[in-house]
Amino acid sequence: MKKILYIIVLVSIFSIGCTDLTEEVFDKIPTSEYPENDEQVAGLAVDAYAQLRPLCDDEGWWFLAQETTSDELVFPTRDTDWDDGGKWRVMHQHTWGDDVEGVNNMWSKMWSGVTRCNQIIDQMRLLPSSPTILLKIDEVETMRAFYYYLLMDNYGDIPYLTSATGVPDQPYKIKRVAVFDSLTTDLEANLSSLKAIDNKYMATRYMAFSLLAKIYLNAEVYTGTQQYAKADAYIDSVLAGPYNLESSVMAPFVTNNEGSSEIIFSIPYDEDDFKGFRLHMRTLHYQSNLTYDMNVGPWNGCAVVKDHLDTYEAGDARLAYFLQGPQYDSKGQPIMWEPETGREIQLNLNPFIPLLRMTSENTPEEIKVSGARVIKYEIKKGAKENLSNDFPIFRLTDFYLMKAEVILRGAGTGDADALINEIRNRAGVEPWAGASLDDLLAERGRELFVEGHRRQDLIRFGQFTKQWWAKGDSQGGTKNDPSVTTFPIPKWAKDANPNLDKDAE
Repeated sequence: MKKILYIIVLVSIFSIGCTDLTEEVFDKIPTSEYPENDEQVAGLAVDAYAQLRPLCDDEGWWFLAQETTSDELVFPTRDTDWDDGGKWRVMHQHTWGDDVEGVNNMWSKMWSGVTRCNQIIDQMRLLPSSPTILLKIDEVETMRAFYYYLLMDNYGDIPYLTSATGVPDQPYKIKRVAVFDSLTTDLEANLSSLKAIDNKYMATRYMAFSLLAKIYLNAEVYTGTQQYAKADAYIDSVLAGPYNLESSVMAPFVTNNEGSSEIIFSIPYDEDDFKGFRLHMRTLHYQSNLTYDMNVGPWNGCAVVKDHLDTYEAGDARLAYFLQGPQYDSKGQPIMWEPETGREIQLNLNPFIPLLRMTSENTPEEIKVSGARVIKYEIKKGAKENLSNDFPIFRLTDFYLMKAEVILRGAGTGDADALINEIRNRAGVEPWAGASLDDLLAERGRELFVEGHRRQDLIRFGQFTKQWWAKGDSQGGTKNDPSVTTFPIPKWAKDANPNLDKDAE
């Protein structure tokens, strides 16, 4: 399925990019010729999914923004490396403005997703109506809702457009609650038409259940009103689906994870054909290529915040998410490095990071080898600059923990401890009795580390503005600032459309 998707995407891009100006140009699809069959109808929707590709790297910044603004992942400045004008530091310390890379790129790529979906829907509405076309429109509308969900979650008040034609050149924002109402209404209207199948690359009914569960779980953040009972109903629909826990905590993250029984909806990355997932390059030490027989050298950047790493108990199988301690090459020999001329020592990744902004006053060891690195997503032998692991947007264990949360919040029935303990038992740690919401948030952090959920979780639990390492402490940054729970609309977007700088209607 993944390879078929690549082929269709490449064909779509080729057909858009290669224009012979001597040919007759049509302003509408020649309906007498296309589409000729259901497969061609399916192909019309593929570019809606292709817009997911930039989200996990700096082209689109969504994944990076969800993690680097949290208490679990950090990009420390390593003397002359990784300062990049402070773009990583401002995200961790919550001091971003409206003209930083993360804020700019997220807005751009999320709107690309919305706009492309609207273009596809407009295109399909020009075709002769048929059950197949109508169902495909509902599917693309569901993908559009996903991109709008990301925009609403990250930016709050935004414009809301359901067509690419006949709309204002400079639209106004609408209130976040109005976006919420539109999204839930549209998604619920399309539920019955979506396919109830296990297809991890498609907007299925289970993907829509997952999206609705997320939106309703965070309803108080978006609207000021809790709607945990509705979240509970959609969580139950997900849990009733064709998904099962893997026996291993690492199984959903292996290179060939497209068959994982836990993944509900994912981005189908491929090292050659669908590039855009380079977490290993951003986190591994320069010489970790010797461990994984890589032909490219990693960039020695991000690491786990030690306070987060310390929340894992000894023996927790999820400690396999991290690379730390003495390092060896693929043949089991120590990897040696030279911190200073004439002194060669074994590479030893120390989880302790002394400062967010390290300088030449720090030791070479502190600068170059501080911080446990992230290897949750399998780095296969011979890995290239891009990984081939699918990135799970929605995964089953998240919904176990979401179900436990609505129970603890008094909106669902069942045994919250039993749900949490299925996750903990698999991780090889002691089960709990009488778990609290604080316990649950910590467990979500351990289980869902670097899956793009932490910023949203901290906001929902009222913890996003608190002080943590290198944020709101002696190293700088903010605390108790409620304005940081959404990002500002980028300056470039407001310059192009001054209506975006006005209060939402």
